[in-house]
Amino acid sequence: MLKVGVLGAGHLGKIHLRLLNESKKYELIGFHDADSTNGEKVSAEFGYTYFKNLDDLINAVDVIDIVTPTLSHYECAKKSIEKGKHVFIEKPITHTLEEAKSLLALENKYGVKGQVGHVERFNPAFTAVKNAIKQPMFIESHRLAEFNPRGTDVPVVLDLMIHDIDAILSVVNSEVKQINASGVSVISQSPDIANARIEFVNGCVANLTASRISMKNMRKSRFFQKDAYISVDFLEKKAEVVKMKEAPKEAGEFDMILQNAEGIKKQIYFENPSIETNNAILDELESFADAINNDTIPVVSLKQGTQALEVALQIIASFNTTTL
Repeated sequence: MLKVGVLGAGHLGKIHLRLLNESKKYELIGFHDADSTNGEKVSAEFGYTYFKNLDDLINAVDVIDIVTPTLSHYECAKKSIEKGKHVFIEKPITHTLEEAKSLLALENKYGVKGQVGHVERFNPAFTAVKNAIKQPMFIESHRLAEFNPRGTDVPVVLDLMIHDIDAILSVVNSEVKQINASGVSVISQSPDIANARIEFVNGCVANLTASRISMKNMRKSRFFQKDAYISVDFLEKKAEVVKMKEAPKEAGEFDMILQNAEGIKKQIYFENPSIETNNAILDELESFADAINNDTIPVVSLKQGTQALEVALQIIASFNTTTL
């Protein structure tokens, strides 16, 4: 079992602590929180060992799980990597692109592994259809959330949209060509609503919308490709694949047949993939343990986390920001 320590015992940090404590692939050694009052409170309530000194925790483990505010990701990861520890970093990987690139260099220099917590990669609805997503040419994504003061210190792109940016980059095998975006600040100092159009070199276009002041929650993405339409509902954990094939010469009574202006007929058929219930956070943490033990590339590598951050920052830079 890999010895692991957690940095940060906030809302998400406590979830990580519980799951790592239950995992059969890790031995939870303890945690550190910069707020000693909170650290002692969490330790007393749940029984996890609280390390007042960060260095003591890093020295005692094989893996550091960083669930601190984004501004501290770089320093926490840098210190851990320089001591030869593997690092799991919650998204976004760092506050700046320069910090992310520095971690990539350190990862290579010290021969450790790193993974970024883009948890939607482990959403069962996405994993059920990911292999069916082949050369999508148009992608539409909506990620809407009811207002929650937590996370409003950063633009909605880094808070919410980055989930979809990472998922899209994982299935579009092409470089980004151009980005056009707009953002609106309604209640926060940074944009609460954002829309981005990403054009890729291969011709694929992705249209992403994110809001954290919606009346209802929604997390849906739709992928359009030749002869197929794939829908993923990340929130409800549902997926649907609609495909087209050459129509049979003799159509059945219930066959759905489309005919274009040239007289070409296509048959539409539906696939409802089997979706298994899972805990995506536990899966991402345990997949990192597998990558370390088997010496394989993590599912969401530091390089991929850096690419998602780079696109997110390009979106923010291209904002024509309006304040209501």
